[in-house]
Amino acid sequence: MTSQFAKYHGLGNDFILVDNRHQSEPCITPEQAVKWCDRHFGIGADGVIFALPGQGDTDYTMRIFNSDGSEPEMCGNGIRCLARFIADLEGRSATDTIAYQIHTLAGVIIPKLEADGRVTVDMGLPRLLAKEIPTTLAEAEEKVISRSLEVAGQTWEVTCVSMGNPHCITFVDDVAAVPLAVIGPQFEHHSVFPQRTNTEFIEVVKSDYLKMRVWERGAGITLACGTGACASLVAGVLTERCDRRATVELPGGCLEIEWSAADDRLYMTGPAELVFTGEMGYPS
Repeated sequence: MTSQFAKYHGLGNDFILVDNRHQSEPCITPEQAVKWCDRHFGIGADGVIFALPGQGDTDYTMRIFNSDGSEPEMCGNGIRCLARFIADLEGRSATDTIAYQIHTLAGVIIPKLEADGRVTVDMGLPRLLAKEIPTTLAEAEEKVISRSLEVAGQTWEVTCVSMGNPHCITFVDDVAAVPLAVIGPQFEHHSVFPQRTNTEFIEVVKSDYLKMRVWERGAGITLACGTGACASLVAGVLTERCDRRATVELPGGCLEIEWSAADDRLYMTGPAELVFTGEMGYPS
């Protein structure tokens, strides 16, 4: 038995997209998703995303299994890919402008397809209290801004933000020099993060231009992270390092991020591109 899929990427953060509109639960298990994501014995991806029927007033529901089988609340690059996938399923033109209301575990997210092929996503409000992230780095009702954290024998100054999923952001002089594969897992599994965390290392080039590398919870080193780019801009504003609108350069390319002063919501604009389509068996 086989299942059809489409492979998309957002700045190299790649996903297997599955048309799951026929039922309200994902059609494969997290264990099967791990095998699909294997880059040697499967399709290869950072995660599997399912387009499910909407809930309430939403158009669709998004579920995602990471490459390790865990399920995150949301994924910024992933939801751009999902919006493009849905438009392709509906037979939309590449230049059509349309917005979808997507139900996610992080709340309702609204991606809008632009005429230039990019996707702008209303990412919602950042959550800043320690209990919302969650982390024990501060009291539950306090914000976690410029706190000290010991990782790998070094003291890091970190700021924590939730975009529906947890992020720990630290600013460095040279992002390329960070031994990401070594310290990323130590941040992710640190005891102060009860639900683990995504970790972003940020180099401020200018107040409106940031360089970022990311260790993603459940996926490891990826070429881009949309929620991480949003969280990093928020952290930069809170620590007075950057403007409320900036370009965030990731290894896979650039995202445009704005923390709107008008409504306090985050807006992310970036690409989502189809790589190929195919059929995959259901691994045992």
